Amino acid sequence: MTAQKDIWVFGYASLMWQPDFDFIERHPALLFGFHRALCVYSYLYRGTRDKPGLVAGLLPGGSCKGVAFRVAEDDWEEVHRKLHEREMVYEVYIPKWMQADIQGNRQQVFGYIANPENDQYAGDINEEEIARLISEGIGTSGTGQEYLENTIKHLRELGIRDQKLERVLAALK
Repeated sequence: MTAQKDIWVFGYASLMWQPDFDFIERHPALLFGFHRALCVYSYLYRGTRDKPGLVAGLLPGGSCKGVAFRVAEDDWEEVHRKLHEREMVYEVYIPKWMQADIQGNRQQVFGYIANPENDQYAGDINEEEIARLISEGIGTSGTGQEYLENTIKHLRELGIRDQKLERVLAALK
Protein backbone atom coordinates (compact mmCIF):
# COMPACT_ATOMS: atom_id res chain seq x y z
CA MET A 1 0.00 0.00 0.00
CA THR A 2 1.34 3.44 -0.95
CA ALA A 3 1.64 5.93 1.88
CA GLN A 4 -0.69 8.88 1.23
CA LYS A 5 2.06 11.49 1.21
CA ASP A 6 4.69 9.64 -0.80
CA ILE A 7 5.41 11.22 -4.17
CA TRP A 8 5.52 9.52 -7.55
CA VAL A 9 8.09 10.71 -10.12
CA PHE A 10 7.54 9.86 -13.79
CA GLY A 11 10.47 8.92 -16.03
CA TYR A 12 10.19 8.49 -19.80
CA ALA A 13 13.84 8.46 -21.00
CA SER A 14 17.17 8.62 -19.11
CA LEU A 15 15.40 8.80 -15.76
CA MET A 16 14.23 5.22 -16.38
CA TRP A 17 17.77 3.81 -16.23
CA GLN A 18 19.58 6.49 -14.27
CA PRO A 19 17.29 7.94 -11.62
CA ASP A 20 20.16 9.08 -9.35
CA PHE A 21 17.84 9.43 -6.36
CA ASP A 22 16.48 7.24 -3.58
CA PHE A 23 13.12 5.60 -4.20
CA ILE A 24 10.99 2.97 -2.49
CA GLU A 25 9.73 1.17 -5.58
CA ARG A 26 9.31 1.56 -9.32
CA HIS A 27 6.56 0.38 -11.65
CA PRO A 28 5.57 0.73 -15.28
CA ALA A 29 3.22 3.68 -15.66
CA LEU A 30 0.99 5.24 -18.29
CA LEU A 31 1.03 9.04 -18.26
CA PHE A 32 -2.12 10.76 -19.48
CA GLY A 33 -2.21 13.88 -21.65
CA PHE A 34 1.40 13.91 -22.88
CA HIS A 35 3.53 11.93 -25.31
CA ARG A 36 7.29 11.33 -25.61
CA ALA A 37 9.07 13.10 -28.48
CA LEU A 38 12.68 13.68 -29.48
CA CYS A 39 12.23 17.44 -29.39
CA VAL A 40 14.88 18.99 -27.11
CA TYR A 41 18.31 20.11 -28.28
CA SER A 42 20.94 18.95 -25.81
CA TYR A 43 23.72 21.47 -25.18
CA LEU A 44 25.31 19.61 -22.27
CA TYR A 45 24.51 15.94 -21.61
CA ARG A 46 24.30 14.71 -25.24
CA GLY A 47 25.69 17.62 -27.26
CA THR A 48 27.10 21.14 -27.14
CA ARG A 49 25.88 24.56 -28.25
CA ASP A 50 28.09 24.26 -31.35
CA LYS A 51 26.97 20.72 -32.12
CA PRO A 52 23.70 20.00 -30.30
CA GLY A 53 22.40 16.54 -29.67
CA LEU A 54 18.73 15.68 -29.30
CA VAL A 55 16.89 14.20 -26.32
CA ALA A 56 13.31 13.47 -25.35
CA GLY A 57 10.68 15.74 -23.91
CA LEU A 58 7.00 15.40 -23.14
CA LEU A 59 4.58 17.25 -25.41
CA PRO A 60 0.83 17.78 -24.93
CA GLY A 61 -1.54 15.17 -26.30
CA GLY A 62 -1.85 11.42 -26.19
CA SER A 63 -0.18 9.30 -23.55
CA CYS A 64 3.27 8.04 -22.64
CA LYS A 65 4.44 4.74 -21.20
CA GLY A 66 7.36 4.97 -18.82
CA VAL A 67 8.34 4.31 -15.21
CA ALA A 68 6.98 5.77 -11.97
CA PHE A 69 9.25 5.92 -8.92
CA ARG A 70 7.68 6.15 -5.47
CA VAL A 71 9.66 8.53 -3.27
CA ALA A 72 9.19 8.71 0.49
CA GLU A 73 7.76 12.00 1.69
CA ASP A 74 10.81 12.46 3.95
CA ASP A 75 13.13 12.16 0.92
CA TRP A 76 11.14 14.40 -1.41
CA GLU A 77 12.99 17.66 -0.71
CA GLU A 78 16.37 16.09 -1.56
CA VAL A 79 14.98 14.19 -4.57
CA HIS A 80 13.29 17.32 -5.88
CA ARG A 81 16.56 19.27 -5.52
CA LYS A 82 18.47 16.58 -7.46
CA LEU A 83 15.84 16.46 -10.18
CA HIS A 84 15.84 20.24 -10.48
CA GLU A 85 19.64 20.37 -10.81
CA ARG A 86 19.54 17.66 -13.47
CA GLU A 87 16.55 18.72 -15.54
CA MET A 88 16.61 22.51 -15.23
CA VAL A 89 20.17 23.22 -16.38
CA TYR A 90 18.88 25.38 -19.26
CA GLU A 91 15.21 25.64 -18.27
CA VAL A 92 14.13 23.75 -21.38
CA TYR A 93 11.73 21.75 -19.20
CA ILE A 94 8.78 22.86 -17.10
CA PRO A 95 8.12 21.00 -13.81
CA LYS A 96 4.56 19.70 -13.77
CA TRP A 97 2.18 17.57 -11.73
CA MET A 98 0.33 15.14 -14.01
CA GLN A 99 -1.85 12.03 -13.83
CA ALA A 100 -0.73 8.47 -14.55
CA ASP A 101 -1.97 4.93 -14.19
CA ILE A 102 0.32 2.95 -11.88
CA GLN A 103 -0.67 -0.67 -11.26
CA GLY A 104 -4.29 0.08 -12.11
CA ASN A 105 -4.51 3.14 -9.84
CA ARG A 106 -4.67 6.72 -11.04
CA GLN A 107 -1.94 8.67 -9.24
CA GLN A 108 -0.56 12.18 -9.31
CA VAL A 109 3.01 12.13 -10.65
CA PHE A 110 5.73 14.74 -10.85
CA GLY A 111 7.69 15.17 -14.06
CA TYR A 112 9.03 17.59 -16.63
CA ILE A 113 7.47 18.64 -19.92
CA ALA A 114 9.23 20.36 -22.83
CA ASN A 115 9.11 24.17 -22.86
CA PRO A 116 8.29 25.31 -26.43
CA GLU A 117 9.36 28.87 -25.53
CA ASN A 118 12.96 27.81 -24.82
CA ASP A 119 15.61 28.02 -27.57
CA GLN A 120 16.44 24.34 -26.96
CA TYR A 121 12.98 23.28 -28.09
CA ALA A 122 13.52 21.67 -31.49
CA GLY A 123 9.87 21.59 -32.43
CA ASP A 124 8.50 19.25 -35.06
CA ILE A 125 11.54 18.14 -37.04
CA ASN A 126 11.63 15.21 -39.45
CA GLU A 127 13.12 11.83 -38.61
CA GLU A 128 16.11 12.36 -40.91
CA GLU A 129 17.12 15.49 -38.98
CA ILE A 130 16.43 13.74 -35.68
CA ALA A 131 18.74 10.88 -36.70
CA ARG A 132 21.46 13.33 -37.79
CA LEU A 133 21.37 15.24 -34.50
CA ILE A 134 21.43 12.03 -32.46
CA SER A 135 24.29 10.54 -34.49
CA GLU A 136 26.42 13.68 -34.15
CA GLY A 137 25.60 14.57 -30.55
CA ILE A 138 28.26 13.99 -27.89
CA GLY A 139 28.10 15.57 -24.44
CA THR A 140 29.12 15.10 -20.83
CA SER A 141 26.90 12.00 -20.45
CA GLY A 142 27.91 10.35 -23.72
CA THR A 143 26.59 10.11 -27.25
CA GLY A 144 23.12 10.68 -28.54
CA GLN A 145 23.08 7.16 -29.93
CA GLU A 146 23.83 5.71 -26.47
CA TYR A 147 20.94 7.76 -25.08
CA LEU A 148 18.55 6.49 -27.74
CA GLU A 149 19.72 2.87 -27.38
CA ASN A 150 19.33 2.99 -23.58
CA THR A 151 15.89 4.55 -23.83
CA ILE A 152 14.72 1.88 -26.28
CA LYS A 153 16.33 -0.93 -24.25
CA HIS A 154 14.56 0.12 -21.07
CA LEU A 155 11.25 0.60 -22.85
CA ARG A 156 11.56 -2.89 -24.35
CA GLU A 157 12.25 -4.31 -20.87
CA LEU A 158 8.85 -2.90 -19.92
CA GLY A 159 7.28 -4.49 -23.00
CA ILE A 160 6.98 -1.12 -24.75
CA ARG A 161 7.82 -0.60 -28.41
CA ASP A 162 8.06 3.10 -29.35
CA GLN A 163 7.88 2.88 -33.14
CA LYS A 164 9.25 6.36 -33.82
CA LEU A 165 12.30 5.81 -31.58
CA GLU A 166 12.82 2.39 -33.20
CA ARG A 167 12.76 3.95 -36.71
CA VAL A 168 15.30 6.59 -35.71
CA LEU A 169 17.61 3.94 -34.24
CA ALA A 170 17.29 1.84 -37.42
CA ALA A 171 18.32 4.90 -39.46
CA LEU A 172 21.53 5.15 -37.39
CA LYS A 173 22.61 1.57 -38.09
